[in-house]
Amino acid sequence: MQIKDYKFEGKRALIRVDFNVPLNDAHEVTDATRIKAALPTIKWVLENGGSVVLMSHLGRPKNGPEDQFSLKHIVSTLQSELGRDVIFCDVCVGEETNKVTSSLKPGDVVLLENLRFYKEETAGDEFFAGQLAEHGDCYINDAFGTAHRAHASTTIVANFFPTDKMFGTLLAGELESMDKVLNSQEKPVLAIIGGAKVSSKITVLENLLEKVDHIIIGGGMTYTFVKAQGGEVGNSLVEDDFIETAKSLLEKAKAAGVEVHIPVDSVIADAFDNNANKQTCPVDETPAGWMGLDIGPDSVEAFSKVVNASKVILWNGPMGVFEMENFANGTKEMAYALKSATQNGAFTLVGGGDSVAAINKFGLANDVSYVSTGGGAMLEYLEGKVLPGVAAIRGN
Repeated sequence: MQIKDYKFEGKRALIRVDFNVPLNDAHEVTDATRIKAALPTIKWVLENGGSVVLMSHLGRPKNGPEDQFSLKHIVSTLQSELGRDVIFCDVCVGEETNKVTSSLKPGDVVLLENLRFYKEETAGDEFFAGQLAEHGDCYINDAFGTAHRAHASTTIVANFFPTDKMFGTLLAGELESMDKVLNSQEKPVLAIIGGAKVSSKITVLENLLEKVDHIIIGGGMTYTFVKAQGGEVGNSLVEDDFIETAKSLLEKAKAAGVEVHIPVDSVIADAFDNNANKQTCPVDETPAGWMGLDIGPDSVEAFSKVVNASKVILWNGPMGVFEMENFANGTKEMAYALKSATQNGAFTLVGGGDSVAAINKFGLANDVSYVSTGGGAMLEYLEGKVLPGVAAIRGN
């Protein structure tokens, strides 16, 4: 069932959104990106004659309700983004809340209190999920960031809506974008995988070997691969426990006909500091006492050529320590290469916290095809895992 095919007239839509937004010390929303991302789904229901009951988590409250994690703090931002009043219920379940949600009129919007004030939420408690289900005539999951958790509001609640359940616009878009990469008929397909550690990306890399034609390796994980090939890496970040894994991955890639591109040069520093002394050297000739913090100009040039020759591109993980201005160039140049490939008709998907932060830092989020909102969920999907929140709707 797709959202556009459902008749919302006179129906209450129970929507799981991801309003886990940053707040400052005065409890004001400092970045409303996630709220804005949920608007198309909410507005679709309202414009088609329905009412909306929103549920979300915020932060990681330890033992029940904590004022700093109350969703009441986001009501004013939600109202101004949505352009209409929002009713706030300070409890998620029970008689008082049921009174509110059972008497909704078309166009009404209710926001329930933080789901994680209830331990039953993360436990995936069926009774609690059933109580939540009483607030709606249909269920929409639009929270991709929590789709990999089998929580009451993301997975179990769907059981109470055998036919009246669907993905929201945001979650459907996320899945469609990742499926474009994983099941692409267009070739060549490129995965750019960066970040600090091989250990956090190894399952993704192994799953992608069957799906892509090229893999670009960047970031701190580079040096585990370089050391695996006998190179000198100085004080660069290396996971010695994963050297054999890196060797094995390169062999598997060769056997699968996948070309793996490892940086040829590095921008190195004598300390992990923006103001450290720096120089450029071949990636496998890093002197003792120096560490690689970015890819060098020859790598940028080589990688940009691969990017511009690709039809479908996934980017997950930066090329270097882009948070430090002196080691941001490699990541910046890759972002611009993606912009150029997108302009030339490639499909480009950027995902993972650091990649998203980078594409935003360089002001290029609107110059790629899709920017994913789900870090952990995206990685698990790319690893080939079944996400509980997705399976609960798709029925697989």
